[in-house]
Amino acid sequence: MADQPPDQSPAQTPAYEEARAELIEIVRSLEAGGTTLEESLALWERGERLAAICQDWLDGARRRLDAAIDGADGDESDDA
Repeated sequence: MADQPPDQSPAQTPAYEEARAELIEIVRSLEAGGTTLEESLALWERGERLAAICQDWLDGARRRLDAAIDGADGDESDDA
């Protein structure tokens, strides 16, 4: 699926906006403190996974944008 980041199945991958929002909440929780070491580690690990998902989405968007730009450049050179 073109709108999925690589190496993620649709059932397990949140949308970019969902992953980012959850990541923001995790950061707030970690900054606020008040969690046990185990809870903090679990939040950190989840945050790392969410950050990777967000990066995959951004990388995929960049590839699509680059492909669209390359395609547009190719169209212009054909007209010349």
